[in-house]
Amino acid sequence: MASEAASKFYSSTVWKECRKAYKKSVGGLCERCLKRGIYNPGEVVHHKIYIDANNINDPQILTDFANLELLCRKCHEQEHDRLKRRYKIDLFGNVII
Repeated sequence: MASEAASKFYSSTVWKECRKAYKKSVGGLCERCLKRGIYNPGEVVHHKIYIDANNINDPQILTDFANLELLCRKCHEQEHDRLKRRYKIDLFGNVII
């Protein structure tokens, strides 16, 4: 999210400390890769429920570990690319609307 409020939050000491503590708590590896048996370093602490104008002041969304996930760059990019698509593709390459 590119809003001014979100930008302010992401540059705050509270977020920087939360991000560091979360990364340490999960061992520093990408959580999605690890589920597949792949060991990649995590680089981005991702919010499962995205920050928006309605929840920018909700600590349960912003800093609760239950809403966070450590991802490598590739997994994080895939997460955000998925949202841009208006369709999905099944395992056989067929478009699903």
